Amino acid sequence: MTTLYEPIAADMEKVCRIFDDELFSDLPVVNDLCAHVATYRGKMLRPALLLLSGRACGGLTEEHLTLAAVVEMVHMATLVHDDVLDDADIRRRQRTVNRLEGNEAAILLGDYLISHAFHLCSSLDSQFASRTIGATTNTVCEGELQQIHHRGDEGLTIDQYLAIITGKTAALTGTCCLLGAHYAGADSDTVAASERYGLDVGIAFQITDDVLDIVGSEQHMGKTLGRDLDKHKLTLPVIHALAHSDAPARRELGKVLKNGVFDRDKVRRLLEPTDSVNYTLQIAGEYIASATASLSSLPPTDARDTLIRMALMIIDRDK
Repeated sequence: MTTLYEPIAADMEKVCRIFDDELFSDLPVVNDLCAHVATYRGKMLRPALLLLSGRACGGLTEEHLTLAAVVEMVHMATLVHDDVLDDADIRRRQRTVNRLEGNEAAILLGDYLISHAFHLCSSLDSQFASRTIGATTNTVCEGELQQIHHRGDEGLTIDQYLAIITGKTAALTGTCCLLGAHYAGADSDTVAASERYGLDVGIAFQITDDVLDIVGSEQHMGKTLGRDLDKHKLTLPVIHALAHSDAPARRELGKVLKNGVFDRDKVRRLLEPTDSVNYTLQIAGEYIASATASLSSLPPTDARDTLIRMALMIIDRDK
């Protein structure tokens, strides 16, 4: 990732400073929590998508730097809240906020991050970004609510699953690319193509994440795995297996999903006869191909090439 981010390395450093300055508090307890959550930055995929989209579509402005910090705050808030919802123990190889300080502190910290995201976003002259990000956070919440509604639903279809992950994950990556293109002065077709790239990348990222939730290593991923299925939230490998298994295997998989303690080894064995993991990765690959095709109308630049390389890396990631 360090090599990929070379075109925007200096800009990313500025984004981190904006992020830290915005969250600074006179209260040590708040600063301590913000310092802990700052370790969640990891790859900073969403700010990178916004900045690279801006560079690929014409160039960066101060607005891009501000918005890159804003989308990272929104993303951080969703991680903190997700860890509460999933009862997770580890994030970025460290204890989650809810494990360190309890659910109340974690929920309030997530709210604090969202509040500061919109406070920072309101510093821009135009309301376009605030309204766009506000609509996106609404969509993210709707996606999560839709997933909760379908807990334990063994009849969940692939289309329903894709609608859920488009809302809870891809909406934000799509918005990052949309904002990057918009604030670079791109025309409406280019903005739409950039958003499409971000949506497809987000869908592929979540599909791959759902595969790694079953077959990945917690040590490599640096977070608690298996929580979605612990909470009876069906993901694409399982949906495919339920639709293509014979009756005994389907009953056995249903029992594993309902027992409240996710047995990853057993699920992996039950998925093997239907080749559901490879099927799922194939679907992710189709979204990656669609994402890269969306960039074909952009002029050849280092930023465009980096966006393509980032998309191609998604399916091979193990962290």
